[in-house]
Amino acid sequence: MRPGRPTRQEKSMSDIEIRDDREHGLLRARSGGEVVGHIQYFVLEEPTRALVAVHTVVEPQHEGKGIAGSLARELYGIAAAESVAVAPLCPFVVRWAERHPGEAPEASTDLLLAAKAALEADPDKW
Repeated sequence: MRPGRPTRQEKSMSDIEIRDDREHGLLRARSGGEVVGHIQYFVLEEPTRALVAVHTVVEPQHEGKGIAGSLARELYGIAAAESVAVAPLCPFVVRWAERHPGEAPEASTDLLLAAKAALEADPDKW
């Protein structure tokens, strides 16, 4: 998937478009041209390539519409398409993954530790 390209849209959220901005580490949800939410992430290269979810934000006026869940689902979908894991450090993504084990394969302890170490070593990733 190329950065900036639209990803698949959720059927129940037909007015929401989700785009992966890999260069800036953001998976953005837009509605009517306005960014209504995002997941901040980075790409971990070692010990294995993974997408590391760091933070999820939904604008207050758009909360309760399923946007955060759609973003999490899309992040896991992108990871699956790229044959990489997701290392969820964001509390929301951790909870979403626990509720959707069929869509969100569990990250290994080693991968989570590596993701935390990478974040601690470079706080600009957050």
